[in-house]
Amino acid sequence: MSKSLASANGGGSIPASDDRFSRFRLIGWWDQEKLRSARVLVIGAGALGNEILKNMALLGFANIVIVDLDSIEASNLSRSILYRASDVGRRKADVAADAVRNIFPEARVHAITANVVHGLGLGLFAWADVVIAGLDNREARLWINRACWKMNKPWIDGAIEGINGVARVFKAGQPPCYECTLGETDWAILNKRMSCNLLALENDTEGKVATTPTISSIIAGLQVQEAVKLLHGLPVLAGKGFIFEGLNHTSYKVEYTENRDCMSHYTFAEVIRLQETSRDLSLAQMLDRARLDLGSKDVALEFSRDVIHKLACPGCGEEEELFAAVGAVPYARGKCATDGQMRAVITAHGYSGHEPFGDRTLDRLGLPLFDVVTARSPEREIAYLIGGDEKQVLSQSAMGAAR
Repeated sequence: MSKSLASANGGGSIPASDDRFSRFRLIGWWDQEKLRSARVLVIGAGALGNEILKNMALLGFANIVIVDLDSIEASNLSRSILYRASDVGRRKADVAADAVRNIFPEARVHAITANVVHGLGLGLFAWADVVIAGLDNREARLWINRACWKMNKPWIDGAIEGINGVARVFKAGQPPCYECTLGETDWAILNKRMSCNLLALENDTEGKVATTPTISSIIAGLQVQEAVKLLHGLPVLAGKGFIFEGLNHTSYKVEYTENRDCMSHYTFAEVIRLQETSRDLSLAQMLDRARLDLGSKDVALEFSRDVIHKLACPGCGEEEELFAAVGAVPYARGKCATDGQMRAVITAHGYSGHEPFGDRTLDRLGLPLFDVVTARSPEREIAYLIGGDEKQVLSQSAMGAAR
């Protein structure tokens, strides 16, 4: 191809052979700017996450946030193209972000080390155009599904085991969703993650799924290809799964069925972005604001997730004020230091003006920054996005163009 292509930056022309993305532009429907401007939240930087991020860097995605909780282990090196032996012990999200920048220097990538269930505010889902997950547990997938529904965002799931895998797309507000696919066995496994008093049980097998780099490449390739199609408005695996069985190289699609009683099918009708940060707003101040906006005194605030307010010992009567997200506190923490009994967990779901913690600011509730607090009256509901936290959660380089 001898014809020169216009520079992506609008300054002069560049020979086609020198244009990084010239081969992509030979695809008739391809719009490179759609990928460059898209904001993608990638959750999980393990075997699947590495392949997802590698593909995104090669394709020219320029606004990426990577979320992962773990550090690199030696066993990751056989399945993760972005990591080297010298990286063992470092945070996966940080190393993956550096690697993406090395592949595509123009990319604005931000790394967040956090548990998606406990440490990721709903504002990050609001920020993203699409969420891509490469995870190994149902609890995280269920939380992502509910968060995406609340913020009206699509997400693309991938799962691998051995040399088999599945890729599937869940479009915003369009059932069936991930939760619709869960059966009795799935719920039984989910319930094992939490003790009867809402403290987290240890799970020694999580993150140790048998897998190979070859199946990671296949499934992650499908996930990113679906993201490209989604951003171009092309047909995708909406509410469907693409199953790949590696032993005999067979593949097929499955169609999921909507569960009309599904708890995930809920989207905020009205979202107001606040300029204040979480440290600027107390619960009492939020309630006063909500009463004005809703034009009613009968208003209650609801947190994005339940919070452990106290641990109370039934034996000695001692109480420990905690303020931590449910599931973030290990089971061993529940034992009373005085008499050894298991303490009762006292939770808080929100604030109505009667609770004794109205003077606490939002950053002292055990909830993540850049989150949503919902206000409800009998007639109306408002979801308040604490937008002032965005600069702290996301670096300027990762935020992309303001919207």
